Amino acid sequence: MSSDLPEYYFRIRENGAQVFRVDAENRQRRIDMEPLAVINIRNSEIKPQGDRELSEADLAVIREWMEERQELLAARDMDDIHRAIDSLNLTAQWAQSKASDDQLEEVTDALLLAMHDLRSVLVRKKADRIVGKD
Repeated sequence: MSSDLPEYYFRIRENGAQVFRVDAENRQRRIDMEPLAVINIRNSEIKPQGDRELSEADLAVIREWMEERQELLAARDMDDIHRAIDSLNLTAQWAQSKASDDQLEEVTDALLLAMHDLRSVLVRKKADRIVGKD
């Protein structure tokens, strides 16, 4: 079993992860996870745990994980946006073909405000991109 385990384990947290070194080669034949560091994806901060000094190998693995995690989160963000587009289309179809007056009354103002806010942001960002190209 120990040969199948990775050397490092990353416990996902809100803005990053806690990093552990996995040790299965001990006398008790149990898996020990030694805390190495806490990492923050947003500001790329790596905080060693306790008085620990991270090796260059530790840092290289952590930085590689952070880069891969950022790419994964970016891909998930884009997937979420594409799903939101689908949801908007399904919502329009629902409003046109299935929604009752009471249901529309319940959601119309919130939807209109959210769509107005989104439209305002998109138009401003589009204008910034056009002006930036000139």
